[in-house]
Amino acid sequence: MRHAILALNAGSSSIKFGLYDLESSAGLQLVSRGALDLGDAPRLSAKAADGTVQCDRPLAGEARNAGIDALLDWIESELGGRKLVSAGHRIVHGGREFVEPVRLTPDVIEALDRLTPLAPLHQPRSLAPIRTLAALRPDLPQVGCFDTAFHQTIDPVVSRFALPRRYDAEGIRRYGFHGLSYEYIAGRLKEMSPALAAKRTIVAHLGNGASLCAMRDGRSVDTTMGFSALDGLVMGTRCGAIDPGVLLYFVLEAGVSAEALQHMLYEESGLLGISGISGDMRTLEASDDPHAREAVDLFAFRAAREAAALANTLGGLECLVFTAGIGERSAPVRKAICERLHWLGVAIDEPSNASHAGIINRPDSKVEIRVVATDEESVIARHTRVQGNAR
Repeated sequence: MRHAILALNAGSSSIKFGLYDLESSAGLQLVSRGALDLGDAPRLSAKAADGTVQCDRPLAGEARNAGIDALLDWIESELGGRKLVSAGHRIVHGGREFVEPVRLTPDVIEALDRLTPLAPLHQPRSLAPIRTLAALRPDLPQVGCFDTAFHQTIDPVVSRFALPRRYDAEGIRRYGFHGLSYEYIAGRLKEMSPALAAKRTIVAHLGNGASLCAMRDGRSVDTTMGFSALDGLVMGTRCGAIDPGVLLYFVLEAGVSAEALQHMLYEESGLLGISGISGDMRTLEASDDPHAREAVDLFAFRAAREAAALANTLGGLECLVFTAGIGERSAPVRKAICERLHWLGVAIDEPSNASHAGIINRPDSKVEIRVVATDEESVIARHTRVQGNAR
């Protein structure tokens, strides 16, 4: 029987997963990648590394538990009889304590649950499949990998808020997120060329959740998300950076409750709030509505403005990398951002950009511009192999 690692990446209505074979002569090798859709019509879908469809079927019963159980049965009964020896999870917030991958014991899970106020919507989604797996397979080792960990290298001048110092000691600071994606991109740049990895680089992780990371030598030196996943760029349904006086106005003058304000900022703002149509960039790009155009323009404007700020932290800009759903697939968004950064020496090649080439800068560009697909699940699997003592 072949042994395998399962990497889980939980979102609001789906769980992405990757299954990795431990017996391959090439090392940790992808066997299957798919998703558990946990909405109104639960579904399990998966494809092999070569794109061949392996599974696409509806699920019955209570969505999340039924989905995890069905995934385990499919892996162990139908997918070559593979036996899971460990499972790894993306966890959005590790706080100040969890700065590297860790085995998930009951005490650790409880400690992570206490961080929920720092990520009120994301942390419960991260922990739910961990608890489900623990109930279904109590002897299966599980490992947590943290989105905040990659940014532990940023300096205090970057991480600190201008608040009374006692609050920093309580954990009120800038953490940064999307760290597993940035860790993967840093590794890919090093594989391409050590000289490339050493450059002053901004990575744009642009998706429904979006942020930028300034890095050099594979280390994070600054990022746009801060204390929460609300900060920084305009996102699908999240507002991004906002004047705190606006929030005080909502609470003190408009009488908006804390719960209603949280829902507005996380679920009703961003591209959806501006356009009044959708938080999906593909829908907005296909729309003739002027509000859709305004939402796309604001998304690009804010990304370019934040990139300029990160270039200041780096002391210049030599490489710009686009990744994640919008970054990898939206040529118009990449073009709009790069045009606003022309003064920094960013010169995009429109034919290369339109064809989604790996390198999309003109020869005369002072900044190398790349499109690199991210792979958070492979990072989770690699850490899980080490921390879970899978072999």
